[in-house]
Amino acid sequence: MTKHLVALDLDGTVLNHGSLGQNSHEQLEIDAELARAIRELHDSEHEVVIATGRSVDATLPVVEALKIDPTWVVAANGAVTLKRDALAHRAYRREHVESFDPRKLLSTISPQLTGARYAVESAEGTFYYTEPIPAGTLPSKQLRVTFDELLEVPASRVIVVSPNHRLEEFIDAASTAGLKNVSYSVGTATWLDIAPVGVSKASALERIRGIEEVSLSHVFAAGDGSNDIEMLDWAGRYGTAIVMGQADERVKSHATRVTGTIDENGLFTALSESFPWLAES
Repeated sequence: MTKHLVALDLDGTVLNHGSLGQNSHEQLEIDAELARAIRELHDSEHEVVIATGRSVDATLPVVEALKIDPTWVVAANGAVTLKRDALAHRAYRREHVESFDPRKLLSTISPQLTGARYAVESAEGTFYYTEPIPAGTLPSKQLRVTFDELLEVPASRVIVVSPNHRLEEFIDAASTAGLKNVSYSVGTATWLDIAPVGVSKASALERIRGIEEVSLSHVFAAGDGSNDIEMLDWAGRYGTAIVMGQADERVKSHATRVTGTIDENGLFTALSESFPWLAES
């Protein structure tokens, strides 16, 4: 059997967006048929890699709920790569972490988004914030700080959230700020998630692909959001890039194939089409 790298986004792809599960498996909604297929791929020695925008704290419970123990896990939109280590906390260690100095970025963008909430996820995984940001996908260790204190934290990512600004205002602010030393994706109309330069799910997955010596033509990736676009382009160049049916048209344009929605168990359909033996088992 030829080894494939199978990269899977979580929210909107494996999980419904309302399924958080940071502290309890009971909150996770994973289709049983899909979970079985993912386990069988993993057990067949394909390189299954969870690739998500979630923090490490919100990612590992999903890995555990799927009952897999992959060698690699990608979190924080590629800024954090975990490697399996039986002696580490929850059996994973931080193998590679990207970070940057957020001072210039935050100082430039904050005057344009008055009233927004700002946060930095540090390289060590602590979440520093100026005002509470309600989301179950963020790190469990959180510290409230002043905006000036936030500027001092080396960031694996910066998060800006506001209920009072439209999507267009966020994009304009990001454009005006330059963001030449970072990349960004808008997860919702009021959420800006900013990573270090050149860092995405794709950059982390390409590093893993090289280590595992998987051919580019044997890459499969599935996602549904703007933070998946680089991953989809990377996978679709020679392999398979699956976009979920509920994704917007901009994301769908980066697919080699569009599958059903999350409610239609579209990921299972796509996996069965690429690995027909999954439908037979």
